[in-house]
Amino acid sequence: MLKGRLGLETARIPHTDRHGLIWLERGELCVIDGCLNFLSGKNSDTPHILQVPHQAVSMILLGPGSSVTHDALRLLARHGTLMAAIGADGVRTYTAPPLMPDRSDVARRQVELWSSPRRRVSVARHMYALRLGEVLPHRDLDTLRGIEGARVKTIYRLMAEKYGIKWNGRHYDREDPNAADIPNQAINHAATAVQAAAAIATQSLAAIPQLGFIHEDSGQAFVLDIADLFRDSITLQIAFSAAKKAIDGDETTIDRLVRREASIIFRKQDVIPAMIEKIKQVLRTEEINGSGSDSDA
Repeated sequence: MLKGRLGLETARIPHTDRHGLIWLERGELCVIDGCLNFLSGKNSDTPHILQVPHQAVSMILLGPGSSVTHDALRLLARHGTLMAAIGADGVRTYTAPPLMPDRSDVARRQVELWSSPRRRVSVARHMYALRLGEVLPHRDLDTLRGIEGARVKTIYRLMAEKYGIKWNGRHYDREDPNAADIPNQAINHAATAVQAAAAIATQSLAAIPQLGFIHEDSGQAFVLDIADLFRDSITLQIAFSAAKKAIDGDETTIDRLVRREASIIFRKQDVIPAMIEKIKQVLRTEEINGSGSDSDA
C-alpha cells in the first residue's frame, strides 16, 4: 500500500538524512523477495548478491555492464531514490531523471508567471475558474479554497447518488488508508493515478513540477495543480465507478479495480493529451485575457 498526500504514497526518508550516492557496475539491479538487490556474476556458478539500502541513499549510479529491471525502477520511484547511468569512472552521464524535451520555453513562461506575486494569483484564479466553472471576484486564495471545498462536498454527494453508493463524507487516515470505506479508498487510489498522468503531461512539456500556483509546499506542486483540474471529470468518475464494482461483489482489490478503470478512461478520453493542452492554456492565461502586464488578468 502506498501512503501519502491522500493516504497512498509511501513515507520517504528525507534526502538530508540519507547517505548520498552508491556506485554499482557489471551486474543487474533487480528486486528479490521485495528488496532491491544487485546481482553480479549472474551466469557463474557463484553469483554474488548485494542487498542495496535504497531508502538510505539519495542516488544510485549504474556503471558499465549494468542493467536494471522494471520492478527495480518501480521500487526506486516509490522511495524517491534517483538513478543515473554513468560511464567508466564517472566520466559520462547518460541518463538523469526526469527525462524531458530539449527546450525551455514552457519552463521560462512558467517561471515568469510564478515569480510575480500578482501574475501568480492571476493564474491561480484562472485555474479556480476552470474548476468552478466561473470567474470569481475573490483574489484571496484561502477564500477560493473555501469556496471550492464546499463545492467539492456537493460533487462527492452527487456522484455517490449517481452510482447508487452510500456516502458518509470524505474521510481518510494517512497512517491507515485501509481504515476508510470503499468509496474513500477508491478516491485515494484514483487521485494517485490521475496525479501520475499529470506528472507525465508536465514532464512532456518540460514544465517545472515544483512551481505550483495553488499548491506550494510539495515538490510536485504544479503536478497537483493540473491533477486537480481533472478531479471532478476524471478522478471521481474513476473512483465511484470502481467503488460501485467493489460494492456490487467484485472480489478484485479496490486498488486494482481503480487502476483498471483509470487505464480505460485515460485511453478513451485522451486524458494525458487533454492535460497537456490544459497546461498550455493555463500558462497562456494573460494572452487569453488580453493582458501582458504585471497585473491581475
